[in-house]
Amino acid sequence: MSFLVGTRSSDLAMTQARQVRDALARHGLDAELKPITTRGDVDQTPLSRLGGIGVFADAVRTALLSGEIDLAVHSLKDLPTGSAAGLRIACVPTREDPHDALVSRDGIGLDDLPDGARVGTGSPRRAAQVRARRPGLVVVDLRGNVPTRVARVLGQDADLDAVVLANAGLRRLGLADVVSEVLDFAWAPGQGCLAVESKVDTDPGLATVLALLEDPEARRAAAAERSVLEGLGSGCAAPVGVTTDLSRGVLTAVVMSLDGTERVVLETQLPASPEGCRKAGLGLAADLLAAGAGAICDLSSPGSRQ
Repeated sequence: MSFLVGTRSSDLAMTQARQVRDALARHGLDAELKPITTRGDVDQTPLSRLGGIGVFADAVRTALLSGEIDLAVHSLKDLPTGSAAGLRIACVPTREDPHDALVSRDGIGLDDLPDGARVGTGSPRRAAQVRARRPGLVVVDLRGNVPTRVARVLGQDADLDAVVLANAGLRRLGLADVVSEVLDFAWAPGQGCLAVESKVDTDPGLATVLALLEDPEARRAAAAERSVLEGLGSGCAAPVGVTTDLSRGVLTAVVMSLDGTERVVLETQLPASPEGCRKAGLGLAADLLAAGAGAICDLSSPGSRQ
């Protein structure tokens, strides 16, 4: 029996789906890939206006619910925090590096870029942190897949001095050598994690194999980080970042103004279970709101005001 694995049609999404397909094959299951075009792939409106909730996932989830595919592979940071009726995150495989990375034209770090240098990113969270650290830089809104973004810096017709991307995506695409600096920014909740989604009543044999692909520590971190967004009522278009140190059992979250001048930062201890981590993240979100996080940006809208 062969299973169909659906994902976005981008280079990165297909690479990630191949990794899941190959892992299934190592456990004796055949799978084929089915690329699916999502709204986020065809609409080049800046994410701050388009909104991040579901724009890269809804079409794939629809295909899964209709039976067009048997599994969906998502970048977890693109997946809405709310549950979808009839679906479940069947496994969260081992996490890739969650940090952001800078790719610069001259191979220099963020602090060494000259004032006025043009830095591209499509993420309000990354933009806010660039502006906070280097207010003299010009942040340029950027869309497109990973190779397209890298080409804006290193390609023949380059028009940017640097871009900020997820290090996980660069590493998965074999582009680690173009990284100028791995940044110490707070990352997006779930960044570096994959979510393999299935129907609740999926094939029992498939469910058994998916359970073998699960990384409990990745699941625990993802539960903690994503519950911060859930508690704030936000999506990936909001300037919200997290860091998780599982060795110390600490989750840190930050809400920023889009111009980088204001921020609220709090942390909490994480228990051992994913459900406990989720409750801790929800509690941290409540504390952030009580500390005034909602006053420095519009957490509930697709964009955020300065």
